[in-house]
Amino acid sequence: MNLPEPFASLLEVATTARAEDLAVALPPAAGGRPAAVLLLFWVDPDAGLQVLLIERSSDMRSHAGQPAFPGGAIDPGDAGPAGAAVRETVEETGLDPAGVEVLATLPELYIPVSGYVVTPVLAWWREPSPVAAVDAAEVAAVHAVRVDDLLDPANRLMVRHRSGFIGPAFRVNGMLVWGFTANLLDRLLRLAGWELPWARDDVSELPDDVIRLAMRSLDEAEAAALAEESG
Repeated sequence: MNLPEPFASLLEVATTARAEDLAVALPPAAGGRPAAVLLLFWVDPDAGLQVLLIERSSDMRSHAGQPAFPGGAIDPGDAGPAGAAVRETVEETGLDPAGVEVLATLPELYIPVSGYVVTPVLAWWREPSPVAAVDAAEVAAVHAVRVDDLLDPANRLMVRHRSGFIGPAFRVNGMLVWGFTANLLDRLLRLAGWELPWARDDVSELPDDVIRLAMRSLDEAEAAALAEESG
């Protein structure tokens, strides 16, 4: 497997970084729903280094409408986080798993709003295959995102949630990438030494439509949990 020279620094970060280097919130001592996401990179001859992202359907119960790494909950039959991340990516995008080379499993990270304990899995797409949204109820679109676009200072900003939380974001492929996905990308790009200087003091309010989707899905998830608890 021939990896491009600059990618070695990202692979080193994936194998040496601690959870506190990568996340705002660390997993609780107990509890949380185990999940995994696939950080799938490859080189396109025309577009250079790329990473695969999906747009979640606006009908999803959690993180509705948000750009994200492909992935999902870890099932009992999965071969650990790596197996779950690849399986979920196949189910969401239709990619051929034979062309995916898993390189490293990163530390568990936590998403407090949904209660997921997420294991990011770094992989190389040595034989890219056609991908598209398999089930519109779960995935609205699949995106090949140029790493150069993620690094472009013109595409970088900080966003403020109405809760007061401020975090990094990216404007790429017509999407606003924010939340867990943007934070992990931000940390990885910086730790790998790829980051270019950009205006971290450029803070924008998170758009109302984005907040409405996020809050609606959260309200529905909380209502479902309460209904389950009440029997």
